[in-house]
Amino acid sequence: MLILQAPEIVKLPPVFKPAWWLRNCHLQTIVAKYLAPRRALATDTEMLALPDGDHIQLNWTENPEQAAAKPIVVVLHGLEGNIHSHYAAGMLHALQRQGFIAVLMHFRGCNGVANRLPRAYHSGDTADLAYLIAQIQLRYPGRELAAVGFSLGGNVLVKYCGEQGAQCVLKAAVAVSAPLALAPSAQRINQGGSKVYQQYLLGRLKATMMRKLDRHRDFPLPVSKAQILALKTIRDFDDLLTAPLHGFQNADDYYQKSSGKAYLKQVRVPLLLVHAKDDPFLSPAVLPKADEVPPYVQLLLSRHGGHVGFVTGNMPFKAEYYLEQQLPPYLAQFLGKY
Repeated sequence: MLILQAPEIVKLPPVFKPAWWLRNCHLQTIVAKYLAPRRALATDTEMLALPDGDHIQLNWTENPEQAAAKPIVVVLHGLEGNIHSHYAAGMLHALQRQGFIAVLMHFRGCNGVANRLPRAYHSGDTADLAYLIAQIQLRYPGRELAAVGFSLGGNVLVKYCGEQGAQCVLKAAVAVSAPLALAPSAQRINQGGSKVYQQYLLGRLKATMMRKLDRHRDFPLPVSKAQILALKTIRDFDDLLTAPLHGFQNADDYYQKSSGKAYLKQVRVPLLLVHAKDDPFLSPAVLPKADEVPPYVQLLLSRHGGHVGFVTGNMPFKAEYYLEQQLPPYLAQFLGKY
């Protein structure tokens, strides 16, 4: 575990220790999904209208109007994630158990239905998060706020905190397995055994984009389904679709302007970065050096953990989830009596 420039005396989560039967990074990454308990998580679904005419789906663990004293924690999922992603559902449940109201923000089109506009979402897309937080402030004035972001959602959260600087209204934020250096991470996931994850994610991205082509006959890019199906890497996808669809020149331009690492120096709220050295998705370049972060940023770096894995427990096939155990009480230090 490495701690960089802790801003104040806070109780940090203990060092992550993997289950003895799950030290391999691929097992951590994959088993985390399949051993996650299927909890009965009842949420209230809301479709939030956005200023540009689009909408996003929110899933609330509780109606804030009926629990006026409780802090609200926004949860951001990873690439092509949703309410059914094990880490998202698990964190919502854990935050609720801690006494918070949690709300999962789906990125555009990630709720299983194509969003209204041709554009989608990307790793540096902070506008919808900023709008949601502003709406929460407007609806529930005075409510304490925090946020947790996973993978892509973690990068978005870090970038948002940096952009907001001293004006950020979050009491604290946590980014887990965030690809803070996008270009090296796109290269990393195209190497060795990590290509398996790339093909899985790329398949989901392609399916989402095919739905968009079916829905939007006036799609703004001159691309065909055949071109999309022929893409081999996530970088190719970003170069052909993500970048031009969201106003970037190409993948390099998108990666440079959207990587959260460049925004760390501007962060002015407690921000905890949780990473594993053996993450099969991310390049070591995502890890900031001591001179790249302000006193507000803390880095918890464990030897094992995989990508959004962090599975512990002594009994085989009886997994315990470090993130669910440790992040809610960590946030509680910043959120009033909770």
